[in-house]
Amino acid sequence: MGKVFYISRRTGIVVIVAAAAVIIIALTVVYAQKSRNEVKPVNDTEVWKNYRLPTSLAPVYYNVTLWPRLVMDANGMYIFTGHSGAAFTCVNETDLILIHSNKLNFTLTRGGHHAMLRGLSGAKAPAIKKTWLEVETQYLVVQLSEKLQVGSTYWLYTEFRGELADDLHGFYRSEYVEDGVKKVVATTQMEPTDARKAFPCFDEPAMKAVFHMTLIHPLDTVALANGTKTTTLNNQQVLQTQFEPTEKMSTYLLAFVVSDFISIKTPAEIRIYARRKAIEAGQGEYALNITGRILDFFQNYYNSKYPLRKSDQIALPDFSAGAMENWGLITYREAALLYDPSMSSNGDKEAVSTVISHELAHMWFGNLVTMKWWNDLWLNEGFATYVSYLGVNDAQPTWNMKDLMVLEEVHKAFAVDALPYSHPLSSREEEVNTPTQINALFNSITYSKGAAVLRMLSGFLSEPVFVSGLSVGHFETYTVNVVDSDPAVKLPASVTEIMNRWILQMGYPVVTIDTQTGRISQKHFLLDSESEPDRPSVYNYQWFVPIKWMKSGTAMGQHWLLEKTATHEPMRTNSEWVLANVNVSGFYRVNYDSQNWQRLISQLTSDHSVIHLVMAKIINITVALSATRYLSEEREYMPWGSTIKNLDYFFQIHVYLDCFNHTSLCTVVLKIYISYRTLPHSHLTVTYFYRYNQVNAISFGCRTGVEGCVNLTKTWYRQWMENPDKNPIHPNLKMPVYCNAIAAGGVEEWEFGWKMYKNSSSATEADKLMYALSCTKTPWLLKRYLDYAFDPDLIRKQDAPFVIVYIANNVVGQSLAWDFIREHVFEYGGSSPLFGRLILSVTNRFSTELELNQLQQFKKETAAAGFGSVLGLDQAIETTKANMKWVAENKEQVMRWLSEELA
Repeated sequence: MGKVFYISRRTGIVVIVAAAAVIIIALTVVYAQKSRNEVKPVNDTEVWKNYRLPTSLAPVYYNVTLWPRLVMDANGMYIFTGHSGAAFTCVNETDLILIHSNKLNFTLTRGGHHAMLRGLSGAKAPAIKKTWLEVETQYLVVQLSEKLQVGSTYWLYTEFRGELADDLHGFYRSEYVEDGVKKVVATTQMEPTDARKAFPCFDEPAMKAVFHMTLIHPLDTVALANGTKTTTLNNQQVLQTQFEPTEKMSTYLLAFVVSDFISIKTPAEIRIYARRKAIEAGQGEYALNITGRILDFFQNYYNSKYPLRKSDQIALPDFSAGAMENWGLITYREAALLYDPSMSSNGDKEAVSTVISHELAHMWFGNLVTMKWWNDLWLNEGFATYVSYLGVNDAQPTWNMKDLMVLEEVHKAFAVDALPYSHPLSSREEEVNTPTQINALFNSITYSKGAAVLRMLSGFLSEPVFVSGLSVGHFETYTVNVVDSDPAVKLPASVTEIMNRWILQMGYPVVTIDTQTGRISQKHFLLDSESEPDRPSVYNYQWFVPIKWMKSGTAMGQHWLLEKTATHEPMRTNSEWVLANVNVSGFYRVNYDSQNWQRLISQLTSDHSVIHLVMAKIINITVALSATRYLSEEREYMPWGSTIKNLDYFFQIHVYLDCFNHTSLCTVVLKIYISYRTLPHSHLTVTYFYRYNQVNAISFGCRTGVEGCVNLTKTWYRQWMENPDKNPIHPNLKMPVYCNAIAAGGVEEWEFGWKMYKNSSSATEADKLMYALSCTKTPWLLKRYLDYAFDPDLIRKQDAPFVIVYIANNVVGQSLAWDFIREHVFEYGGSSPLFGRLILSVTNRFSTELELNQLQQFKKETAAAGFGSVLGLDQAIETTKANMKWVAENKEQVMRWLSEELA
C-alpha cells in the first residue's frame, strides 16, 4: 500500500529464489523461526475468541456477486447486496467453520442459519448445528453436527447486504460533483483487514485463493475488477459484468470499482481511469507514459515478466491511503496519480512517479509472493519503498532519485526510530493479532526504515549481488532461505547474523570515531539520552555496523564494527579529516572528536545532520551551528535540503523562546535567496535540483525574515487575486507563495484561497491551497478551518487529518488543534492508528511542563475510556520530554552563539 497518513510531503522472510550459482539472501529470521502452525491460539476451546484463523481449513476459490446501489434507499442509506460461495478444503479434522465477516447483514436460511453448506466432488457435508456472528473477532461462526473430513472440499454459501458507507474502508462510496451534478463511485480498500466488510472470506494474507467476481451496476457506469472483463449482460435495467478468475492471491489485494469514469490506454493494456474532466484535461497522460517504462524496469529487475494481462490504475476522489497495489487494478487518491503540467509542480511529478513505482513494485514483491502474516509487513512495504526510487531513477535519470531517498526516507526513519517507544521492523507473530495492531504497523518504521535497511544491505553486498538474489519464483508466501554467500562478497558474518540485529531490535546506533586514537564505539541513539527503550533486546542494542569511510577525500573502503568498542588504526590522524557513513549508506548516525569536527567544517564537507546529535547530548550545540556557516556559498540542493530538515527543529522549539526571532539566520539564507528570487519563470532551462533550490530559497527566506521575501509573495498572490483566471505563480513556487501570502494577509486573502480550493479541478492544486489556508495568523480563521475539517461536505474525510496537523504546525494554531483533538477524541477513536499518528504530529512542538502534564493527563483519560495503549501518545510524551531537556540545556548557548555571530 502506498503511504498512509504520515505528515510529510508526501505519502528472510521473503520468498527469494536462487538459480544455480546465485546467492539467496535471508532478510529475516523471525526469532526462533516459528512457523504459522506454531502460533498457538489464545483460547483453545472457544476458538472464535481468537483473532487468528485456525489452520483447519484452506480456501480454494470464491464466487462473489455484488450489487452496489449508487442512490439512497428509502431509509436514506447507500447499500450493496450480494451473494458469495467459498470453496475450501479441510486440512485438519474439525466441526467448526470460522470465516471472517464484519458489518454484514445475512439473509437467514429456512433453518434460521446464516449460511448453507454442501460438499464438492462427492464429499458429504455435515448438517449445520448452529451459526452466529462473533462481533469482536469479526467472524461468522458455523458449528456443525459432525466433523469435516480431511482432504474433502466443501462449499459455503451466503447472501447478505451491507452499507456502502463513506468510511474509506472495505466496499465504500466516494462522491464528487461534476457540472453541478453529484456523482457516486462504489470502490474498495481491503488492506489490511476489510475484505470481510464486502463478503465473508478467510481474510488473512496466507489464505490465498482464486476469485470469480461479478458486479451488477447501473447502465451508465463501467465496472472494473482485478481480472479482465469477460462478458457484460444488459437486462435493460442494470448491467451484469463478469471478470476472468484472478490469479491465486490474498484477500487484501481484491479491488472492484463501479463508476462513470473514462480511461486512456496503451496497446499493452495499460489504462488510466479517472473523472471524465480530469482525463479530458490530460491529467492522466503522464501516469500512462511512465507506467510502461517502470514496468519494463521491474521486469528486468526481477527477471520475471509482468504476471497479468492488464494493468489498470484508477484515481479516486476519496481514498484513505496514497495508493493500493491491488493486483491488476491499482487504486490511488487523485493527487498520487494525476498530473497537470500547467498546475502541478516538480514535487507533484516526483510524488506521482514514486507512488506509481511503489505500487508497480508490489505486482511481484507482495502480490506474486506474499508475507505469511502482518508481522513482516516491513519487508513488503520497505522493499517496495526502496525499489520505487530505483524504478523512477531508471525512468527519470536526471532526477537523482537515489540521492533523494536519503532526505525522503532515511532522515524520516531516523527521527521516529530515535524514540524509546519505537518498535522493531519484525515482531513475533503473536504480538500482532487484532486489526488495530495490524493497522498500527503502517508507519514510518515499516516503510522508511524498512527501505533504509534494505538500502544498507544492498550497499554492503553491492547492488548487483543484491539483485542477483531476487529471481522471483512461483512461491505463494515469503519463506526463509539459507544464505549461501557469494565468494566475491567479504562479510564478517552471514547476512542473517548481520541483518537480524537491524530487523529484530528497534532503533539504531550512533557511531563515534576518535581520530586522535583510532577508537570506534557504538551506542543506541535515543533522542533523550537519559531515556530507556521500552523493550529488551537479545542483542543488547548492539549492531554489526558497515562503515564506508574516506580520509581527506580518498575512499578507504568498508570497515565493520562488530563490538561495542574497537580500534581501527587507519582512522587515527592528527591532520586529515575523516568522514564515515559516506552517502549515508548505513542506517546510523556518526559523531567525531572535536578536532575532526573542526577539520570537517573547515573543509565544508559536513554531513548536515548534526542537530540530532545535539538533541541527544552527543555533541555541543555550537559545533552544529558552526556547520551552517558555509551554506551562504552553497548552491547544491542536497546540503540545503538536509540542513533545512534538521534546522526545522529550531523553528519547532524556539517559538517558545522569547528572544529568538529567526532573523539572525538571514546571514546564511540571504545570498541564496538573492540568487533565486528573480527567476520565477526560468525553470525550463535549469537543472531539476535548481528548481528545488528556488523553492527552498523562497520558503526559507520568508520564514527567516529575509527583507523583501514576504512582499514578493504578497505581490504575486495579489496579482492572482486581481485576475483569478490567470495565475502568475509558477507551479513549483505555489506552496511557499500561497502560504506566506495568506500568513501575511487577512480575511480577504484567506477567503480567496478557500474559494480557489473549492473550485479547483486539480487535486495537486487543491492540496497546495489546503495547506496554505493553515498558514493564516488569524486565530478565528484557524478555528473555523478546524470546524470545516469535520464537515465532509467542506473537507474530504481523506484530507481532514492533514488539515488538523497543518494547523498544529502553525504556532498560532497549535493549541487550537490540540484542543480540537481532545474534544473529538471519541469521533476519531482513540485506539485507531490514525489517532496515534495525529497525536504525535499535533504535539511535536510541545516543550513545556504544562504541555507534558496535559499529555500525561490525556493518556490517563483515554486509558480510562478503554482505548488501551496508543503508541503515538507514548511517543509524544517521550518527544516532549526530550524537547524540554533540549531547550533547558541549549537556550543559553544558542543565544550566545547567535550574539557572537551577529557581532
